[in-house]
Amino acid sequence: MIATATQSVYNIKIDSLQGDPIDLGRFKGKKILIVNVASKCGFTSQYRDLQALQDKYIESLVIIGVPCNQFGEQELGSASDIQEFCKVNYGVSFLMTEKINVKGAHKHPLYTWLTEKSLNGKQTTTIKWNFQKYLIDENGNFLDYFYSITNPSSSRLLKYLK
Repeated sequence: MIATATQSVYNIKIDSLQGDPIDLGRFKGKKILIVNVASKCGFTSQYRDLQALQDKYIESLVIIGVPCNQFGEQELGSASDIQEFCKVNYGVSFLMTEKINVKGAHKHPLYTWLTEKSLNGKQTTTIKWNFQKYLIDENGNFLDYFYSITNPSSSRLLKYLK
């Protein structure tokens, strides 16, 4: 049973990689997979698998890539650098946010919600590395999270999408 979260993920403000506000509320009715990403990480090839997942479940899933430079300085690029890298190398068309902090004193409110049980109503987690994944259900409830080693095509993640 999912406890009631004290804050809705749909009310959190974050901008796209292009600087436009993203209304997370427009994704009600779909699952959301949020992934902190980086261009120079050993897991960067997961961009390809994330895009394949987005293509396969386009009607029921929204993938949001969240660039972050807090793990090994593996995302040093500007917004345009990140966008070009993802498009050219991996054909990424899923939504990408502005580069943010996912941990520490300046952690973005989205990641505060994702990592604190008092806000998400389910559990407290720690971001270990790039490409950690958070899955939110169609009603904005925290479902589960997956460490970087869990590939987007893993049965552990896919069981929630079928």
